[in-house]
Amino acid sequence: MGSCAAPSAKGDDKFITTDYLQQCRVHRNTAYQALKDACDDLFARQFSYQSLSEKGNTINHKSRWVSEVAYIDNEAVVRLIFAPAIVPLITRLEEQFTKYEIQQISNLTSAYAVRLYEILIAWRSTGKTPLITMYDFRQKIGVLETEYKRMYDFKKYVLDIALKQVNEHTDIIVKVEQHKTGRSITGFSFSFKQKKSATHSVESKRDPNTLDLFSKITDKQRHLFANKLSELPEMSKYSQGTESYQQFAVRIAAMLQDAEKAGLWLDLSALIGTVHTFQEYG
Repeated sequence: MGSCAAPSAKGDDKFITTDYLQQCRVHRNTAYQALKDACDDLFARQFSYQSLSEKGNTINHKSRWVSEVAYIDNEAVVRLIFAPAIVPLITRLEEQFTKYEIQQISNLTSAYAVRLYEILIAWRSTGKTPLITMYDFRQKIGVLETEYKRMYDFKKYVLDIALKQVNEHTDIIVKVEQHKTGRSITGFSFSFKQKKSATHSVESKRDPNTLDLFSKITDKQRHLFANKLSELPEMSKYSQGTESYQQFAVRIAAMLQDAEKAGLWLDLSALIGTVHTFQEYG
């Protein structure tokens, strides 16, 4: 997500510059050119991921982000057609990447800062990430294999700038811990907390009329439930593919705090026999 505009995966293949302009507070021509530049960069990039075959074997995939980009200069419109592998991911992003977070990144000028913020808020419920290997972190944050190979350059032009902007312009304060094998840095982990001034804004987003199905369980019970759910074959369609069972369980535990998603997990509760720990409807 290198810009403030957000495309829809539900039949809408256009970036409307007006939306970008209002959110990012820039001139119309500047907004349109920024979108064109971002789309050109996106068109040139690719990514890889893994999934499992029906027989349980690893499938190595390589895909581009978009299959086509088109411009209508007189209308200041950019049209995108996402690659087939991206569409379901964009749909999931629409469900979780709310307007509140989009407002948080509107003052970030570094694409790496935007990606770092996205990585971190996926772990908002725990306030910390697991160890992310150097290879995985470079991929997640969008650094190509040919870019910033020296650790000094990577820190100076990518990590330090991203941390500075996230700390200054978003609703969280971040600290990074580097992990070494011998003398070489092999990965990073991050811890973060909500800024006091932003706490009320986050809490106020909750719908007071929505039943909180998990308000009476402890964190230990919620994580136990999440761990069991992560191992169910029926849950594989919600996995991000390359994440471990432990990472998947942490993400499920975070989702269990969202009352709007809680009903989804209750459909599977009978399979693991822990439904008695939760409130009943009605």
